[in-house]
Amino acid sequence: MRVVFAVPGSLDDVSGGYAYDRRIIGALRDGGHSVEVASLGGRHPLPDETALEAAGTLLARTGRDTRLVIDGLGLPCFAPHVAELVARRAVALIHHPTALETGAPPDEREALRAIERGMLPRLARIVTSSDATAKRLAEEFATDPAHIASVPPGVDPAHRSRGSGRITCCLLSVGNLTVRKGHDVLLKALGRLKDLDWQLTIAGAEREAGQLGYLRRVAEKAGIGRRVEFPGAVVEADLETLWDCSDVFALATRYEGYGMAIAEALRHGLPVVTTAAAPAASLVSPEAGTVVAADDSDMLSRCLRRVIADVPLRRAMACTAWKIGQTLGGWHQQAEAFAAAIA
Repeated sequence: MRVVFAVPGSLDDVSGGYAYDRRIIGALRDGGHSVEVASLGGRHPLPDETALEAAGTLLARTGRDTRLVIDGLGLPCFAPHVAELVARRAVALIHHPTALETGAPPDEREALRAIERGMLPRLARIVTSSDATAKRLAEEFATDPAHIASVPPGVDPAHRSRGSGRITCCLLSVGNLTVRKGHDVLLKALGRLKDLDWQLTIAGAEREAGQLGYLRRVAEKAGIGRRVEFPGAVVEADLETLWDCSDVFALATRYEGYGMAIAEALRHGLPVVTTAAAPAASLVSPEAGTVVAADDSDMLSRCLRRVIADVPLRRAMACTAWKIGQTLGGWHQQAEAFAAAIA
């Protein structure tokens, strides 16, 4: 199968969505498919003229014998060409609708909602990265469930995390610095635990202007500024080091299309404290961690206290997390499902 995979900006950008795209593309190629990556210039997701022009140019040069797959972040720039997308049976890959992204001005979110509600129901093929996203497309964007296939992310083989080996409990959170990731909720929850010995690393790039400064102010106000590190975007090798030397994974996300970092934490055998806003939280059994409601910093604090203070419990949770992680499918398996969905 010949595939053109359209992504806004650079495929090398650091985020769960781009990581999904990279791994699926790589595994499709390993499976013998011809995959070209087409980078869409301009502003996304609410497109400017450059983005709209890039979409038109890509359609003009893509043969009809080629399957066109469009990452959902770039889908709105194809709005003027929706009839052409329908005729070509183009595929939209939706990690989550752009209209649901927090942090954007309300008028932009409403504009994106109107675009997506006008496009998604007309497309014959949609792939989502979770059943939860597929359900939201059907319920909120009037999309026929028969046109949607859910292909969750895969995971890589990973060594079991050895932990910090310290008395101090080392917490790791992985997620770009955006409102949606809920890092401020995590910091407020930990601000109630100054009597315990812990250290937090939040690994992620600043994707929304001012978020790093805001989070530092939240930490300082909570009296935990010296206990929190923000290393920014972390390359894969350094991230593996962070996984290996951490004791607990925590993510207070407000919304996720899936939540790849949660699956990675389980794959590394880390206890997980997260929110029900991530579909991947369904992987976390009570023996492997705790799942709380989004924005509930009080309950999050109670759960963190339990896992930080009770070392035997933490070790038992780590064992169960590791067992769950070993049951998760790899990327080549998921790429086979992806290829079947877009064929």
